[in-house]
This record gives sequence, C-alpha cells and structure tokens, in this order.
Amino acid sequence: MSKTARTLLKVLVDQRRWRYKDFERAFRRAAAQVLDEEARNLTVSEAQFRRWTAGKVQTLPGPEACAVLEHMFGVDAAKLFDAPPSAAPEPAFNLEGEIAMTARDAQNEAAEAAAASISDTTLDQLRDDVAMLARTYSTTAPFDVFKRARELREEAEAARGRTQVPVQAQELLIVAGQACALLATAAFDLGSLDGAKRLCRSAALYGETARFEPLRAFAAGTLAYIAYFSNQPAEAARLARQAQTFTGLGDVARRRLAAIEARAFGYLGDAVSAQRALDASQADGHGATDDLHDGVAGEFGFTAERLAMSNSSTCLLLGDGDQAEAAAVRALELAAERPAAVRSVRVVGGAAADLAAARLLRGDLDGAADALERVWAVPRDQRATGLLTRTARVRRALTAEPFRGAVLAGGLGERIEDFTRMSTLYQLGTGGGPIALLEG
Repeated sequence: MSKTARTLLKVLVDQRRWRYKDFERAFRRAAAQVLDEEARNLTVSEAQFRRWTAGKVQTLPGPEACAVLEHMFGVDAAKLFDAPPSAAPEPAFNLEGEIAMTARDAQNEAAEAAAASISDTTLDQLRDDVAMLARTYSTTAPFDVFKRARELREEAEAARGRTQVPVQAQELLIVAGQACALLATAAFDLGSLDGAKRLCRSAALYGETARFEPLRAFAAGTLAYIAYFSNQPAEAARLARQAQTFTGLGDVARRRLAAIEARAFGYLGDAVSAQRALDASQADGHGATDDLHDGVAGEFGFTAERLAMSNSSTCLLLGDGDQAEAAAVRALELAAERPAAVRSVRVVGGAAADLAAARLLRGDLDGAADALERVWAVPRDQRATGLLTRTARVRRALTAEPFRGAVLAGGLGERIEDFTRMSTLYQLGTGGGPIALLEG
C-alpha cells in the first residue's frame, strides 16, 4: 500500500464536501444497511477518519469497516486506501462553493457552541432569585427558605451541566454556592446542626472551586457559629479567626466574623479576647465592600441591629448586664427604624430576650416581663434556633435566686416553655439539641 499522504478515499470525501460529521453519519447509515444486527452500531472516530483520509494506515481496517466503505463508495476497499489513480480528477476549485461550504460550517459550529451554553437571561434570573431569597430571608419562615433554596441549587446545577462556557460555569458555581449557604442557614434555624454543618462545608467548597473568597468566608463564619451552638467555643473562635484571613472581604464581612469570634470568647470566659473582638466588630471600617455581603446582602449581610443583638449576647456571657442591656436596646431601636414589612421579627425577638436576660442580671423582674412582650409576638414558624436558645437562657435565670418561687417568674417560665413547645422547630422534632446549650 502506498504511503503517500493522499488516498482515493480523501479525493472521494472532498468531492462530496464531507466533513467528519457528514462522513460519520453516512458511515453509520451504510453500516445499518450492510452489516448484521450485532455489528450495526459500528462507528468511526474523528481521529480514525483523519488517519484513513491521510493515508496513515499500514493495514486495511477490519472486514466490517471495509464492507461499509465499499457500499458507500462502490470501490474496492484496497483501492480506497491507496493513492488515487492519475486519471482521477482533482475537484475543481469553486470559490462560490467554498464560501458557501465555509458559511455552512461556521453556522453549524456556532449553533453547536450556542447549544453548549445557557441564555444570559437564565443566568441573570437565577442570580436574581437567589438574591431575592437572601434579602427576604429575615421575613420568611426557615422551612420555606429551605425548600426554595434547594430548588435554586438544583436549577443552578442543571444549568451548569448544560454549559461549556467557563465564565458561565463559574457564575453558576457561585449561584449554587449561595443557595447552599442559605440551605445551611435555614437548616441551622430549624435546629439541624449536623445537616447545617454539611451544607455549610458544601457551600465553602463551591466558593473554593469558583475562587470566590466572600462565599468561603461566609460559610466559614457560619461553621464557627454552628460550632459555638454545638458547645465547641474554642473551635468556633478558631474558625472565625481563620475566616478573617480570606482576601477580598468588605467591612460588613469582617464585622460579622469579629462578632462571631467575640461570642465564642465570651462563652470561653476570655473577657480580654472577647472585648477585643467586640471592639473590632464595632470599629469604623475602610469603606471596603464585596459582592456577597454587600452586593447580595440580605442574609449574607450583617445589619447594625444584628450586630448589636449579637454583641448583647456576648456581654451576657461575660456577665456584663449593663453593656448587654445597652446593646439590646440599641438593636431594638435600630430594628424599629425599619419598615414593618422588612423588619426581622427574629432579630426583634432575640434582642428582646437578651434585654430580658440583662434586666434579670440586675434583679429587674418586671422589666424582664416587659421585654418579653416582644418575644411572644414572634410567629411560631419564625422561632428559630438562636431565639429559642436565648429564651432558654431567660428560663434558667427565672429558676435561680432571687426569682425562685416568685409567682411572676413562674408564670414567665411556663410561658417560655409553651413558646418553645409550639415552635415549628420543636414540631418538626429538631429542637432538642441546640436549646440544651449552657451559656454563661
């Protein structure tokens, strides 16, 4: 067999203006016609096609392939793989035909590329849907957030499977990661600490894969918060400090992480480290922002009232009732400035519970009862882990001296028990673990 770079097969393919796809399609059709049922699925790879037409084969293909080729071209297979006879006419150059063929090729290949991507509108809608869920989180029942976030993560993953455009794939990783972070937060609010931890680590992995540091930092901060509620304050402090080493974070992200770190040190009884972190959480920033904590915001943000509420809890852990009361009052005042439609009842309830606990520290039972009026107003489907842990702390304080045996203290304690028992978290059977946390 001639080792020339040209073959009769190449000439015949060129005369038909076949690309690999056209050749392979014709080959499969012919195979279905001439081969028996076991061999009808015979195909030719693009690399094999290139070797055949370039004359780079040393032996003839298998008998089935030869039979198919002979049926396609009406020429003996051995001649197809040899050099074309000198009499075989070279295809005449046809400029108009070449342009038309090139145009068809470009159109087909552009259509294939388009099919390997998703619409920008689809991507924009997914971004908007996740952002909307994050921004309405504080006024939505955690169970409803969980269901919607699960749908959005699945939609983002399905879209990622349809695109081969790197930029789109990265954006979809970020969207899926944000949805996963909201799933983790909702799972935590519903009392499932183990599920929240697993989801949070998945969100962190999305952020790492997408090279999106704010998502990694948010997930790490949430993991620290979960560790705190899992009676692992040292681990919580470590995770919060580690998250602060990520780059590209805005002031809001750093305030959130400092507040979580302060809470962990408060639990540990390390007043010096807790106060340092408290000061850092309230310090003026440098005007830095990031695309998650500031751009999307909502549950990914950290409002001034949430910061004040968190710091109130830290001060309670340190036994500083005056500073705790001032922070709780500040949180309630800031929350009251927001329109009722966007005001977080969980923040109001949590700050009110801390205010009650702070007043009990200075022996003001009537003042605590007044503060708890805001707690009773929280709907049962919004009574999340953080709030129920705070009310559990108040319940313990009411059973200690000097309130033990007081009629008002007993009545408030029973009401807290009913408040907890009727929560969605307890109705779903996930409320036993977090509320057992011994704070202070």
